Amino acid sequence: LSEPANKRLMQSTEMEYFRDQSRRMHEIDDELYYSIDEKNHSVNLSEKGREMLTGAASDKNFFVIPDVGTEISIFENDQTLSEADKQKKKDELNLLYAERSERIHIVNQLIKAYSLYEKDEEYVVSDDGKVMIVDEFTGRLMHGRRFSDGLHQALEAKEGVKVERDMQTLATITLQNYFRLYKKLAGMTGTAETEASEFFDIYKLDCIVVPTNKPMVRDDSDDVVYRTIREKYNAVIEEIEEMRKQGRPVLVGTTSVDVSETLSRMLKRKGIPHNVLNAKQHQREAEIVTNAGLPANVTIATNMAGRGTDIKLGPGVRDAGGLHIVGTERHEARRIDRQLRGRAGRQGNPGSSKFFLSLEDDLMRLFGSDRIAGIMQRLGLKEGEVIQHPMITRSVERAQKKVEENNFSIRKRLLEYDNVMNQQREVIYTRRKHALLGERLRDDILVMLKDYVDSLVEKYYEEGDIEGLKTDLRVNLLVDFVITPDRWQQIGKDGVNEEVYKAAVEFYKRKEERIGSQNMAMLEKMVTLQVIDEKWKDHLREMDDLKEGIHMRAYGQKDPLIEYKGESFRMFTELIGMLTTETIQLVFKLFPAEQQQIPLRRARVPRQEEMQLTHQEAIGMGLSASVANREPVSSEEVQRSGGERPKKMQPIKVGDKVGRNEPCPCGSGKKYKHCHG
Repeated sequence: LSEPANKRLMQSTEMEYFRDQSRRMHEIDDELYYSIDEKNHSVNLSEKGREMLTGAASDKNFFVIPDVGTEISIFENDQTLSEADKQKKKDELNLLYAERSERIHIVNQLIKAYSLYEKDEEYVVSDDGKVMIVDEFTGRLMHGRRFSDGLHQALEAKEGVKVERDMQTLATITLQNYFRLYKKLAGMTGTAETEASEFFDIYKLDCIVVPTNKPMVRDDSDDVVYRTIREKYNAVIEEIEEMRKQGRPVLVGTTSVDVSETLSRMLKRKGIPHNVLNAKQHQREAEIVTNAGLPANVTIATNMAGRGTDIKLGPGVRDAGGLHIVGTERHEARRIDRQLRGRAGRQGNPGSSKFFLSLEDDLMRLFGSDRIAGIMQRLGLKEGEVIQHPMITRSVERAQKKVEENNFSIRKRLLEYDNVMNQQREVIYTRRKHALLGERLRDDILVMLKDYVDSLVEKYYEEGDIEGLKTDLRVNLLVDFVITPDRWQQIGKDGVNEEVYKAAVEFYKRKEERIGSQNMAMLEKMVTLQVIDEKWKDHLREMDDLKEGIHMRAYGQKDPLIEYKGESFRMFTELIGMLTTETIQLVFKLFPAEQQQIPLRRARVPRQEEMQLTHQEAIGMGLSASVANREPVSSEEVQRSGGERPKKMQPIKVGDKVGRNEPCPCGSGKKYKHCHG
């Protein structure tokens, strides 16, 4: 609005309507059900829309999310409620919050699927009833890819096909950080010059322009602009007919499958033979591109056709003027337009290109049509008349540049957020690599054991709870730790720490001697991998949720990126703590079947027919097969171990796992991760 041209347009519009007081500016006299923000690709329900949806539902508070903090404080201060009643109400409140949040999210995704995503543009429906994403830059189908956050399910529901399960992210990395993993980075493309600043900002790479092998003689015409899409399509058909009369092949570039099929129908009505190459007919790509240079041949294609290939010109085509490129719309990136133009005039061959635009095109409508519409109005152009001028072409390129800068700022901001994740990713993947290769896994286990013991002693020492520490060690590590109160006071916290760590390491060594180094290494590897994979997957989901809502901190005059770094560090610290706790407890408590009892003073190890896992997360580690062929324990060994063959014992059971974000079972009202987690 601050641009001089826009100000003048606003002032002239106001003056025109103020000349006659009886006239009014156009206003919406009816409330909208929802609004669409195309630039930010989002939708928002209005109050009327919410009322319409809740009117048909039995729950009138369909879109009202409870204020969990306020409601819990009311429960806490209610003296008439017992602790059990308070906990029950908290559980009901958390369940209600989750249900309504999920409902609202589903409704928003359905509205987005119907209003922002068009069939045969952003996606296609395959013959076997699958919703397939179409790459907006290449026009190719993206096999194996699905929209996240429930959007793909919304599209499947919209198209009436089978709704598949939502996908869970197991690993994530941005392309920028993926490329940075390489020690050497270089590339070659014909359209890098427009993105030179981004290559330098992100990768510190310079762009060098290599001269063409032969002089480029292609004739690039100025853009032609029409008022409506219908006028533009009619002009495209006329252009194709004119080129065919000259015996020149024509390659028509479209931005979507839908546009390519629309032009195909118009050509069929005119009786013009042609080939269509889009995401639905990609199997014939090589054949269609091979014939695209034959005389009077017409090829309609999305961005995918002939990328980086030399379309061979048929007999007589060179003398007729070469391949003619027709662009039906400007893309958001100048690079894509240059790729389309670059399919003609290769290696010194003749050729030409021309773009046909309308004020109803997405790029023009969102970023550049006001100024051009004003020019057309001042010139008094009527329907069907066209405007063609270098100034128009420059204006469109300025609009494209504006979009490119906006997209670059988005990518750069996303990279800043992913840099935070990248540091966490390196830590986790280093641990996982050690587990896979087994080279430094034992060192990692001992480091985790030291951290676990530190936190355990920290928890019990200040209160002087010797029995609590003993019980915790016996239950969670199967370690029988003995210490007197006098010794406890005499050696201090550091001394207790060292003795607990020493006792745990001794137990671990005895366990390895009993089950064998090979089985122990396999146990460490499988436990570490399973715990890392499970917890990292949950962490990625939580980080996605954090990133989605962190921008709200800006309303509190806080930098969302700084807040994201702080919150993500706190969450990662919790993740490391959970990895340490669960890994150590499992590697200490899991035993393969048919192993002799380790001589302990008090703690006994359960024996089972097969490997028994004393934590529900670790079922199926598969160690029993590796020890199934071991010889049975002899009676002499039993005597040496200190008695008769022990009776079969039940495995130690760990109670149902409490989720990190669920209310703590102690009844404090806090989340489990902030209380006893």
